Amino acid sequence: MQDELIDITKKVEHIILKSSHKQGLCYVFVPHTTAGITINENADPSVKSDILSGLGKIVPHDGDYQHAEGNSAAHIKASLMGFSLVVFIEEGRLALGTWQGICFAEFDGPRTREVWVRVVS
Repeated sequence: MQDELIDITKKVEHIILKSSHKQGLCYVFVPHTTAGITINENADPSVKSDILSGLGKIVPHDGDYQHAEGNSAAHIKASLMGFSLVVFIEEGRLALGTWQGICFAEFDGPRTREVWVRVVS
């Protein structure tokens, strides 16, 4: 899929569990210019599709762009979404709200991507 929101909450929590940190901060960074990261609802899958639909209306793929690669919309959406976030760690777990999850935002897929996670006390 060219645009996709992928819930990575459990993968990030697994990294925290392996780190043995009970309290601290979890930094999540996406080292790509056409992908991003966000925290939003992860219980209802329609939220992800609504976000992607809304971004598609704001930044259409077929806009009047000058970037030669043809993926300007992906660069703009990634900039709007953001490339990093920080979440508190409490009792060895992400301190997220009841309905919150961490989503990787792909805007130029499918591609092989990385998400960097750093856990600190």
